[in-house]
Amino acid sequence: MLPEVLTVRLLVLSVVVLLAVVLLLPTLRGAVQQAGELDDLRAELAAHEAEQERLTEELARWDDRSYVEEQARSRLSFVMPSDQVWRVIDPDAVGAADVDPVTGQAVDAGPVGTAGDPDVPWYQSVWESVQVADGPAGSGR
Repeated sequence: MLPEVLTVRLLVLSVVVLLAVVLLLPTLRGAVQQAGELDDLRAELAAHEAEQERLTEELARWDDRSYVEEQARSRLSFVMPSDQVWRVIDPDAVGAADVDPVTGQAVDAGPVGTAGDPDVPWYQSVWESVQVADGPAGSGR
């Protein structure tokens, strides 16, 4: 009779253990999942705090007058009244500007449509330039 008692006890014990596993498994899985989410949120919070610190430092730099002047010079090409400014022009771009896009001929310096005579008054040169600009394309003098 001893084997029957052992079998019944073993059967009851296995049912109790199985019931405990079934009841505790979802709880343990939820706890592990929540711990992982908590770690992810802590990492995200640390990243946001670092970004906030970086932005706060950048905002504080704008209180410095020399930083504002540097940004105005670099971003907006501002200059101080006492500065001597040199602007380097690409020689390829300048060479392309010396050719008339309509006629393909070289363009001389000075008012358009004038002979370039130094004895001509400036207002006559301007008027001739207006007449040339008002005329049909490609009909220069």
